[in-house]
Formats: sequence, C-alpha cells, structure tokens
Amino acid sequence: MTQTTQINRHTLAHLMNRESEHFSANHPQSSRLAEQAREHLYGGVPMHWMADWSTPFPLFVREAKGARFTDVDGNSYADFCLGDTGSMFGHSPDPVAEAVAWQSTRGYTTMLPSEDAIWVGKELARRYGLPYWQVATTATDANRWALRWARAVTGRKTLLVFDGCYHGTVDETLVRLREGKTVHRAGLVGQAQDLTAHSRVVEFNDLEALESALSDEDVAAVLCEPAMTNIGMVLPDPGYHQRLRELTRKYGSLLIIDETHTISTGVGGYTRAHGLEPDIFVLGKPIAGGLPCSVFGVTADVARRMDAARKAGQDPEDHSHGHSGMGTTLSANAFSMHAMRANLESVMTEQAYQSMIPLAESLAGQLREVISRHGMPWSITQIGARIEFQFCASPPRTGREAEAAFDDDLEQCIHLYLLNRGIMITPFHNMMLVCPQTSQEDATRLAQGLDAFLTELNAEQG
Repeated sequence: MTQTTQINRHTLAHLMNRESEHFSANHPQSSRLAEQAREHLYGGVPMHWMADWSTPFPLFVREAKGARFTDVDGNSYADFCLGDTGSMFGHSPDPVAEAVAWQSTRGYTTMLPSEDAIWVGKELARRYGLPYWQVATTATDANRWALRWARAVTGRKTLLVFDGCYHGTVDETLVRLREGKTVHRAGLVGQAQDLTAHSRVVEFNDLEALESALSDEDVAAVLCEPAMTNIGMVLPDPGYHQRLRELTRKYGSLLIIDETHTISTGVGGYTRAHGLEPDIFVLGKPIAGGLPCSVFGVTADVARRMDAARKAGQDPEDHSHGHSGMGTTLSANAFSMHAMRANLESVMTEQAYQSMIPLAESLAGQLREVISRHGMPWSITQIGARIEFQFCASPPRTGREAEAAFDDDLEQCIHLYLLNRGIMITPFHNMMLVCPQTSQEDATRLAQGLDAFLTELNAEQG
C-alpha cells in the first residue's frame, strides 16, 4: 500500500478540468436555464450561495423523492446531501405530502392557532424533555429569539459561541477567534454593528477558555451544537458537556442547545441520547419535513422568568402589541403546523432512525476501508445518520483544527467527480446523510465512487 500524504496538484487540476467538461456536456438543459436565470436572478440563482457548488453552472432540479432527485436533463442522483438536513428523512415524504395537500384547501396563514398546535406542543415536550415551546419559521429565527429571551431573563447582553460555529444568520454568531481575540467572520456583507461588543468566542473542547470567558458573569447564554457540524464535524471530548453545563450554572448563563444538525443522533436528538440539560432547545430544518419551520423549547424556570421579563418591560402608556422583537406573520402558520404534525407522527420516528443509523454505520465503515486502502491520512466521523470525512489523520477537536484540514480544490473535485457518477454529497464540506429510503446499493456506490476517484488521483504516485 502506498502511503499517499501529498496530493498531486497537477493530477487534481487535470481531473477537475475533465470532470467540468463532462458535466457541461451532460447537462445542456441546466446550462440553458442557467443562462436564462442570469437575466433577472442575481448570480443566476434565487440565493447567491446556490452558485457556489463545484459545478461549472448551477444544476437545476426537476423533482426529488425519497433518497433521489432528477435534474432537468433527466439524470438521476443518489442524494446524500438531502437539503443539508432539511430533507433528512427523504424528499417529499408521503405523510407530509398528504398533509400539505389536505391543508392546502383549508388555509395557510391566519395568525391564529389550529388544533395541530396542541398536538405538536405535547409531542415536542415528550420527545425533547422541555415543557414549553414556541414555533418559528427557520432555525435562524428560533436562535435569534432564544437569544432575545436569554438576554431578557438574565439582564445580560453577551453571547458566547464556539469558533467555527454555525447557527444560521444570527448576527451575534458571525464571529471567529483569531489570535485569542473575537473578530468578525470573514466575508460578511453590509455589517454595520460591531459584533464583538456583545459576542465572545472560545474554542470547542477548551474548558479552561470556557470558564475564563464565563467568569466575568456577563454572558447571557452559551449557544452551541452538541457537536460542531458546519466546519466539518467536531465531537465533544468525554465529559465536556457535563462540565459545560456545570460552568454555565455556576456563572449564571443559560445554555442553548441547537440540535438542527445533530438531530441525526436519534429520535430525541443528541440531547436525549446523552442526557444533556439545556435551558433552551432549538431545532429547525427537518422538523416539518422540509417546509420552512423551526421550534424552540424552554424549561419551566426559563418560562417563569420570561413571564417576569415581559411584565417588567411593559409601558402603561404604550398600547401597541406584539413588539417584543420576536415573531413574524408566517410564524406557526397552519400550513407548516399541519406538516410538522404529520412529520413528527409518521416520518421522524424511532423506526426511521432504526433504518438510517445502521446504514450510516455501514457507509462509514466502507469509507474507512477505502481511505485506508489508498493510504490517505483522512478521518471519518459519525453522529447517527450523519457522516463526514475530513482531510486530517485524526478527528479534529476544535474548529481551528477542522478548518486547518480544509482543502477546497480537493473537496470540489471529489464532489464534482461523484456528481458526474450520480452521487451528491453536501457542498462546502464533506458531509453525507442517510435517510430511510437510502439503499445499501446507494451507500456502496458512494464508497466505490470515492475509491475510483482516489485510484485516479494516486495513479501517478503509486
């Protein structure tokens, strides 16, 4: 076995050029639509980051169902991206599709609750262990409102996050740690406020830095994922979460757990599987089967303090309503609520996880075998149905270590190579999700695709 530690950049560039030409030749309809889109869509896409994939031009989708989607040129793909968790349980699950069809003739938005809200609240409490819930439109909204409540009930302003985190587009989370200082995340557009005034960043798994950052007793909340997922996967050290919980309580800070990605762990998320005790629990993306919807739950103590904060903030001369800085017209709309009920009841089930997780374990094993056989100094990390391969020999312990393992050219070439062979994984890093409809054949094809890529990449070095 050849121990390949250096990538042949000439070979990599050749492969990328070849795969780009192959993609262009096999996607004439997507190419035509991309040209048309540039007339009136900025960047030729409805959201500018949709143009940041490895493809020469955006891939236009015709339809998606279960673990597969078909593009406008009729090419079919095994989808391991699954909307970057938005469709974690498969595209257009039948119970959700039926619920959407049923609700479509009965109203979308009324700004009033439906009976579904009662069922959903009870089920969320049962699953995730917190007694009181609110419904938002995206996890960004839920995180933003959780932060507002945390500031309101603690009387503090500062938010603590971990370097390399991602919690949607909450302004206060768009910061990084550089040379021991909190700075703005690179690439922010139109940022007017100094985010470092009320945000603080430490490295994940660094308990000494965590305690130091909390010790001034000015941190309203720590916002974290149970494991970091957007900068590559970073798992917590043994005992880390227990100590995190102890320290937040010691210094009077609330703990907000964002499970939007780590819900891949199991039906109760990483929180239930590992006995975490958040003050506030946030979940977005897959909660309504792919429709825009999110939730956040709070403990009884936090709910009591929320009541007190609302009363304290009332102005007897201000007769306006609903101006707490939380809530939008479409929040908790009847359409999404009915879809969420169907999803929780019939899709996001224990049985679904029982099929997803063993297959994810099988895929992780196949990928490890491929990587080992080619002598690549890479690692595999798994959280339930979520898998990541990273270009480092040992799984990273911090966001800085995960970032240091990035290789954009290599990553983009792998993604395009797989896409040209009917396999899609998540862009911007190397994440794969397994849904209930994913087959063992799909998993084997992915592993074989990576095997073929490494065989070609290493041909000149063998």
